[in-house]
Amino acid sequence: MNFFRSADRKLQTATVEQLRGSVASVPMPLHVRQIADRELEILAKLNPSAAEYGIGLTYVEYLLDLPWNSRTEDNLDLARAEKILNERHYGLDAVKDRILEHLAVKIMIRNRKPRVLVVDDEEVARKNLEHVLRKEDYSVVTAADGAEAIGILATSEFDAVLTDLRMERVSGIDLLEKVKIKHPETKVIVITAYASVESAIEAMKKGAFHYITKPFKLDEVRSVLRQAFETRVPGVSTKGLVLCFAGPPGTGKTSLGRSVAEALGRKFGRISLGGIKDEAEIRGHRRTYAGAMPGRLVEEIRRAQVLNPVIVFDEVDKIGQDFKGDSASALLEVLDPEQNRGFIDHYLDLSFDLSHVMFIMTANVADAIQEPLRDRMEVLEFSGYTEDEKIQIALQYLVPKQVQAKGLSDCPPEFTSGAVSTIIRDHTREAGVRNLEREIASVCRKMAMTRIRRGDKAEPCIVTSEEIGKYLGPRKYLCEVADEKNRVGVVTGLVWTEVGGDIVFVETAKMKGSKELILTGSLGNVMRESAQTALSYVRSNAASFSVPEDFFDGHDIHIHVPAGAIPKDGPSAGATITVALVSLVKGQPARRDAAVSGEMTLSGRMLPVGGIKEKILAARRAGVRAVFLPAGNRVDVENLSNGVRGDLEIHLADRIEEVVEKVLIENENAEMSRP
Repeated sequence: MNFFRSADRKLQTATVEQLRGSVASVPMPLHVRQIADRELEILAKLNPSAAEYGIGLTYVEYLLDLPWNSRTEDNLDLARAEKILNERHYGLDAVKDRILEHLAVKIMIRNRKPRVLVVDDEEVARKNLEHVLRKEDYSVVTAADGAEAIGILATSEFDAVLTDLRMERVSGIDLLEKVKIKHPETKVIVITAYASVESAIEAMKKGAFHYITKPFKLDEVRSVLRQAFETRVPGVSTKGLVLCFAGPPGTGKTSLGRSVAEALGRKFGRISLGGIKDEAEIRGHRRTYAGAMPGRLVEEIRRAQVLNPVIVFDEVDKIGQDFKGDSASALLEVLDPEQNRGFIDHYLDLSFDLSHVMFIMTANVADAIQEPLRDRMEVLEFSGYTEDEKIQIALQYLVPKQVQAKGLSDCPPEFTSGAVSTIIRDHTREAGVRNLEREIASVCRKMAMTRIRRGDKAEPCIVTSEEIGKYLGPRKYLCEVADEKNRVGVVTGLVWTEVGGDIVFVETAKMKGSKELILTGSLGNVMRESAQTALSYVRSNAASFSVPEDFFDGHDIHIHVPAGAIPKDGPSAGATITVALVSLVKGQPARRDAAVSGEMTLSGRMLPVGGIKEKILAARRAGVRAVFLPAGNRVDVENLSNGVRGDLEIHLADRIEEVVEKVLIENENAEMSRP
């Protein structure tokens, strides 16, 4: 028994000494080294069989495995980054431009000359320093005394300040204090002919970077400035950069995050937040618990082995909340550039610098993110793709990918633009391209099976639109608007959903009853109020529409939005419901190829709505010819590209009467014969 105890003790001593040597050799901040040394002192006194011994050992080993000072150098080649983004992703110009702007800022900061402020009441000394520093390629500004320097610092920032100690009105020590209060990152170098131990100690206590005695050697000044600029905090241009890619599924949000990491030359990490309810997933567990682990963020950085990876937080709008804590609130410290320099993980129980990490969040709906959390992000909207964009994405990216994945690369089939267009129109209904890729994969699988059955005789083939039905079967989706006729009391509306834009049909009917408004179709509170507002507006303005003012007396009005199993809500249906009611009470059919979207007031004013691009794309997919929107959305319409608008007619209206006049038709036969 004593032999085993002696062997365990020797093994414990050897392990602790080995860890102590590792702590001494691994570069880490002083406060981390002190904590690691303290843990090792405790481990040396513990019984190796104690549970605390294993916990402490794991903790020290984890500290040694973290990248406390390891970073990757950013690749600041703008042309290379632009090429990578364009090769990997089609379209998304606004998002790509934002990434390239960030890179351009980093290049500008890297190439910027260090700025130096020289403060001395002796003109000769001031001019000599200015001359020497300009030859060293520094940007130099001079001040004749401390008061003038304070005025300059009020409007400008400098990397370093060289100041005399004794000056009239404001001394060098006073200037030092003011600089460190307003610009704590600025290095202050005190130069004086009245050097003393006391003044040197006072200057260093108040934050001076260095203390130089006159007369000085120019090489000494050069050396001190070189040291000052070498200790500048790296990655200033990334501080506070938290991007949020918000848009429908399948639009390339996560894959673009990976491309951003490659363009910058950084490591990439991804953390899925969908359904996370435990705050410990972000902050980690206390070490007092058995099986405690750090949070997923610190663990992802440990895997990357660098302090400045690109980390994507996926599905940030789907974070849950229960008695285990609020995970979204735990992210506030992570994403706040003023706090994340000293992020505290519960397992580490010490500050960890996250300021060098580039965070990219993804969400389907940015409005579903908690307001304080969304306030810390720059939201970049990902809208749905047009049909032309989907065709190019399929031909350039999806088809080659699936041909390779399904083993057809020896004799790859050629998909025509018409074939891809048929898949898009007849077999998919989405804002992104995820289902489009699935259908292309299905075609490739069937082609692979055909080749195997005929003995793997690979022959060149071209997939045309006529052959899509053979591979994918009958069409799954019809063109709802183009295939329907104009009807009384039925109007086409445009809505925005989490997966992009869509069309709905508002149907109205009048029957004998007791002045009741019946609403069906799983409508939310906002749409119910819109329907009540629309009815009140029509009743109060019956004369202007040339209908009897008592049309509601002795009748019930039924408003229905089909697909009742799907909940519907939002303010943009108000104008559509109003036009449908006017069509009903006047007995005039509404154009089925015209779609309406807008919020409406009791006085008949059209109020702007959101999701214009998604709604326009949905209208084009459904075969709509004309769209009626509020005049307040003029800017949104003007920002639409020609590829999004296509040949669609877009009309802007201030009042609902303008929409009614153009949507309702007098002669049904003339309308139906219109080309």
